[in-house]
Amino acid sequence: MAEPVTEPAQAPAAVRRAEEAMGTVFSFDVRGGDPRAVRTALETAVAGLHRIDAVFSTYREDSQVSRLARGEVTVGECDPEVAEVLELAAEAERVSEGWFSTTYEGRLDPTGIVKGWAVERAARLLAAAGASGVSVNGGGDVQLLGVPGPERPWRVGVSDPLRPGGLAAVVSAAGARELAVATSGTAERGAHIVDPRTRKSAVSDLLAVTVVAPSLTWADCWATAAFARGARDGLAWLESLPDVEALLITAGDEVWCTGGLAGWLG
Repeated sequence: MAEPVTEPAQAPAAVRRAEEAMGTVFSFDVRGGDPRAVRTALETAVAGLHRIDAVFSTYREDSQVSRLARGEVTVGECDPEVAEVLELAAEAERVSEGWFSTTYEGRLDPTGIVKGWAVERAARLLAAAGASGVSVNGGGDVQLLGVPGPERPWRVGVSDPLRPGGLAAVVSAAGARELAVATSGTAERGAHIVDPRTRKSAVSDLLAVTVVAPSLTWADCWATAAFARGARDGLAWLESLPDVEALLITAGDEVWCTGGLAGWLG
């Protein structure tokens, strides 16, 4: 799980908000831009999160995804976002060689991609409204756009799964106009990641995988797939992906990193 690191003073005035949705808390930190336009965009972004929850929740019997899973509607009869997410999920499954899946216990379940996609979508909406810096944190997965202040990057702390309250690393977005940090593991939510081969909880030698990439949609998917693959195979696969770096922590308290991760630490 990742947490934003508190910035020192002298940053532009911030618009901040926390909102419960999709079973977690979304935290917004928006800098710069016209305050009225930013607040309007923030209201739209928050409303969008609740609408996405209503469409994609697998806990709601009346959600479009639940109805789609039961065969009561077709993809074409659902909101356009459903087709968009399923297309992205199919691409994630292809790139991950099947280690990312939208099937859980034999039932359609795209929740593994929805949260990251929703966070990134909200962040880009705020940037499009004129904000110069945007940080949206959805349950520990963060999309960063722009900067919080002149010559001052966003920084995100990566929680240490073996030391509650401690940090395993701090990711700096210096030099990047967009950066995402996503973590998958068992420390916060227990065994919830599925091995697509067995359709059961993944048996992994990992405790957590944190992925750093430009897009949270993909960073979230790659962290999940790498965790299911295990440390050695997961690290090798992550190394093969363009513009992706990662930090892997094993149950034996070993820390494995991709070759370029050091460039994002600080």
